Amino acid sequence: MPRDTGFPLADAENDFLRMRRRQVLSRLGAWLRREPDDVNIMLPFDEVVAALGRVGERRLGLRTIDLDSIVGSVDRTRDFDRRFRPTSGRARTRWERLALAQRRGESIPPIEVFRVGDLHFVIDGHHRVSVAHAMNLRTIDAYVTEIITRLSAEGIRRRGDLIVKDYRRIFLERVPLPEDARDAIRLGDAWEYSELSEAVEAWGFRLMQDEQTFLDRATVARRWYEEEFVPVVTMVRQAGLIDTQTEAEAYLWVIAERYRLIRSHRWDDDVISAIRQGPRLPRRIGL
Repeated sequence: MPRDTGFPLADAENDFLRMRRRQVLSRLGAWLRREPDDVNIMLPFDEVVAALGRVGERRLGLRTIDLDSIVGSVDRTRDFDRRFRPTSGRARTRWERLALAQRRGESIPPIEVFRVGDLHFVIDGHHRVSVAHAMNLRTIDAYVTEIITRLSAEGIRRRGDLIVKDYRRIFLERVPLPEDARDAIRLGDAWEYSELSEAVEAWGFRLMQDEQTFLDRATVARRWYEEEFVPVVTMVRQAGLIDTQTEAEAYLWVIAERYRLIRSHRWDDDVISAIRQGPRLPRRIGL
């Protein structure tokens, strides 16, 4: 707990002022470092669940959770920043009342949260979370409801990450790959998931024309991965054309180069040689 003066009311007031200073300094620091605008913004629960695809929920009851795992809110994203520091003086009266109770050792009821992966989103108890941070606590008691989603919440650090998750979810609806193949398809640019979806669908259309039969999306996805993606990535890797990119990024680049250079959808040694003599696959920074 922060150093106090022995006067709980004055200390509670100082706690709030200290948290407000930290919020202002954090915002200023992010601006000076030219960080993305959303680096200190609390994650909105509805947007996260929409991006990941909601499947269901289950009540887990009373749990003790890490404060640092609380990254978002159901409806109070403007009142607090990512670290639950107040963004204005609107919450001051209620905040100081809770801080005073905390300092006096009074009983504080558990908060209520949604859990998505290992992330938690506050339903009720935003001020209690903020005060707990001010007191330098590490955990807090919470009634937890777990939200089950189609995609994992892994990799979500800020609001901008939701765009990639949303496009990936749509990609997997259009290209329903088997579970063991999904992890191989990773793209850093959200829009590239749309490009890859169209490439797979075009490949499936040509396959159905060649075989004169209808194939459902799951069959096209499985056959594209086994008969197109894996062999092509193997050839590209053997040709030394993959550097810092993911395999899916390398695949997208090489099929575009193939068509640009030879206007063909075939694969053979001549195609790879032509691509090797063309411009190198651009490096991706920060992946």
